[in-house]
Amino acid sequence: MKYINAADVLPEKLLIEVLKYVNGELLYIPIMRNKHKWGENSGSRIYYQERNQKIKSDYKDGMTMGQVAEKYSLSYDSVRKIIKA
Repeated sequence: MKYINAADVLPEKLLIEVLKYVNGELLYIPIMRNKHKWGENSGSRIYYQERNQKIKSDYKDGMTMGQVAEKYSLSYDSVRKIIKA
């Protein structure tokens, strides 16, 4: 990480505003990048969406919540939350 003097790069008005919050302290400014929602990069988001659709379908087709929970190795409460969503 490279340290740069804020007075060398920020406009004076902005520097004055920043100094109101962090006078003389180090301030980390993260890199701007596009943020992805949870699971978008790994494919987990799609996996769980498809699994939850199957759970809802199994329940609609007559399986009890207990049977669905056992089939997908989930707790009864987890299945209930998925079905109610």
